[in-house]
Amino acid sequence: MNAATIARLKITLDDVKPVVLRRVEVPFDIRLDRLHLTIQAAMGWTNSHLYEIRAGGVGWSTPDPDAGWGGDFMDARKAQLGDILEDIGTKTVKYLYDFGDGWEHTIKIERLIDPEPGMLYPRLIEAKGHCPPEDVGGPWGYGELLEALADPSHERHGELKEWLADDFNPHVVDIDWLSEDVADLAQRWSRQPAVKRRRSA
Repeated sequence: MNAATIARLKITLDDVKPVVLRRVEVPFDIRLDRLHLTIQAAMGWTNSHLYEIRAGGVGWSTPDPDAGWGGDFMDARKAQLGDILEDIGTKTVKYLYDFGDGWEHTIKIERLIDPEPGMLYPRLIEAKGHCPPEDVGGPWGYGELLEALADPSHERHGELKEWLADDFNPHVVDIDWLSEDVADLAQRWSRQPAVKRRRSA
């Protein structure tokens, strides 16, 4: 495997219907803190809660000095996807976002490919299903929310319609908007060659 290898990942949000799924391509040597940001952008989350990437009984996150749980995790900024997959011998990783709501994602490495010339990574290549709104109580709360939205006679129908954007549809996803957010990360992280200055004689 060389440093330029690209991993195609299938990211599925567990325990929700309709299905919420993303396929992204990332550098195989992506740091885990950047993988977290890629998942946030691809899913449509707001990156406003804590997270954990877990494989083989080990967890990684970005240390938060105010949270008081820093010792429970390895530093995601010091680990790369390819290294942990090879060390642990797995093709599946778990990603937990928002410890209160408990949004669990299953990340499966579908295949390793060569990069396309001139392409910046990460990039989003497929999206199905709208990401749930944040702070709805996890998969269980999201199921209840969809039930209330679908039933005008539900006691919380009016309240939840008011709280959510009018156009919220769990089946419809704005792939252009999500792709743009992922592409912004790729642009920011692209390796820019240093410009050498000539010394004046």
